[in-house]
Amino acid sequence: MATNEERSRWIVHGERLVYDNRWIRLGLVDVAIPDGERFEHHAVHLDRAAIAVVVDEQNRVLMMWRHRFLFDRWGWELPGGLVDAGEEAITTAAREVEEETGYRPKEIEPLITYQPMAGMVDSEHSLFLVRGADLVGSPTGEIEADLIEWVPMAEIPAMIARGDIWTSGTLIGLFAARDRLSATNG
Repeated sequence: MATNEERSRWIVHGERLVYDNRWIRLGLVDVAIPDGERFEHHAVHLDRAAIAVVVDEQNRVLMMWRHRFLFDRWGWELPGGLVDAGEEAITTAAREVEEETGYRPKEIEPLITYQPMAGMVDSEHSLFLVRGADLVGSPTGEIEADLIEWVPMAEIPAMIARGDIWTSGTLIGLFAARDRLSATNG
């Protein structure tokens, strides 16, 4: 007898690449759904991302005030970026913190990994909790943020309610870090 998983599983017969560049790959996947219907479904493949929640001894989180052109919207975000080929996500998270903020992480640990849009987008995001960071210089590379500030964790709920924090990686990272810190400090 088939399990519920087996009865609802889609069968992939192959994928045809439609568009490919450094940032995005778009494919058409030949799939069959449980009732036997077969069709092509779009699939968007993005490189993996690593994001860091940097928390200091005063229970503040290191955040960046950024503009996102696609939405013409500003918001507070956590440092992070795309994982380079051959690089571990934890290495990317530490590198991005230093490049984007000028702070070098002291202790870093895995927090959570998730897919932000699992229906048709493959874009694995790995989040890390950083406990403490030392200022080692100014941010390097392209300008990522207008402001870099240590924000008290107690202010985060009001910032979310105002819409000042709105991106998925930042929201998930802050909630996961809050839960981890509560469990270890509690």
